[in-house]
Amino acid sequence: MMMRDLIPWGRTRGTETTPFHEEGRDPVASFHREVDRLFDDFFRSFDSRTPTFAGRAPRVWPSVEVSNTEKEIKVTADVPGLEENDIEILLDNDVLTLRGEKTSENNGAQFSERFYGQFERRIPLGVEVEEDKVEAKFKNGVLSITLPKSPNAQAQVKRIAIQH
Repeated sequence: MMMRDLIPWGRTRGTETTPFHEEGRDPVASFHREVDRLFDDFFRSFDSRTPTFAGRAPRVWPSVEVSNTEKEIKVTADVPGLEENDIEILLDNDVLTLRGEKTSENNGAQFSERFYGQFERRIPLGVEVEEDKVEAKFKNGVLSITLPKSPNAQAQVKRIAIQH
């Protein structure tokens, strides 16, 4: 007797099949589908383009982009639905803080992936900047902040030659 002979489902003897194959009631196939669905839901929650388990967008908001050149650091934040006066920008001990609140429009939606509420993003700069020359611009829901590096920080940049 082989192991597969001990399994009561999935075996065809002559023309009859076991009751588990009737109308898609195979418990192993059903279990397999359910486990696949659970894994798909779980791993989908890590994809920033899809909602998490509770149907909410990721809690890291606003999305930012930081670029660093020899002379300046530029921070760009996507803040759709906000106005300039909804956002506070602070610079303290080489840490840039973006803080504000997006209020709900309360349109009676039954399901929403939009972010509402208070937010705060702290971005460590790692270099000294000229605080009096920092500029912030806001256009079409995009906040752009330019932070010029201090001459002292620019002098600390050391180019390393590549040898061949």
